[in-house]
Amino acid sequence: MQQKSVQKDQPRAAFFHKTFAVGPLQCNCTLLGDTRSGKAIVIDPGGDADLILAELMANNLQLVAIYHTHAHLDHVLAAGELKSKTGAPIYLHAADNFLWDMIEQQCQMFGVPYTPQPDPDAAIADDQDLGCCGGVALHTPGHSPGSTSFWFEEAKLLVAGDTLFRGSIGRTDLWGGDYAQIEKSIKERLYTLDDDALVITGHGPSTTIGDEREGNSVVRG
Repeated sequence: MQQKSVQKDQPRAAFFHKTFAVGPLQCNCTLLGDTRSGKAIVIDPGGDADLILAELMANNLQLVAIYHTHAHLDHVLAAGELKSKTGAPIYLHAADNFLWDMIEQQCQMFGVPYTPQPDPDAAIADDQDLGCCGGVALHTPGHSPGSTSFWFEEAKLLVAGDTLFRGSIGRTDLWGGDYAQIEKSIKERLYTLDDDALVITGHGPSTTIGDEREGNSVVRG
């Protein structure tokens, strides 16, 4: 008699990642989680808190931290509601605190309804461990003084916010923007990462480090 093979349950992947557009200006919001521990972080919750919470629930993840690449209105407007409903603390680089204090003014300027936000709970430091999925913070000023990218080395995934886009870079004509700084940030902090690293941009399609180093129309490696 032929022995029947027994199929063992395959372990779940430890790394969860999902990016989707949220809010009035369609900012790319990214959820990252460890499916073994059930812990997750969110980066740039620019709106649609109910959608973000539904994604967490659908994937059995508990939000433990709310991170921001910078403090422009379209990247922050769901932070307060997420904190209220999950207890997760809000993180922002201190150099962008002045922008956080200007959220109402920013909303007025862009014609977006204002949603009051609580103050950030803690400042993001350069090279800070994010406490989930092996992520670290990379201070990449230029789009704003406190702009920060988030690097997940094992997954080869970079969340770049509005610092780097497919074929372009973030604008530097808003409050505190600086072209020389953003060029330095991209060349010295981002273009040194793996060629095949996936780049989640602040808006629009993703790209790779290699593609941008070779073909970016504004900053080449």
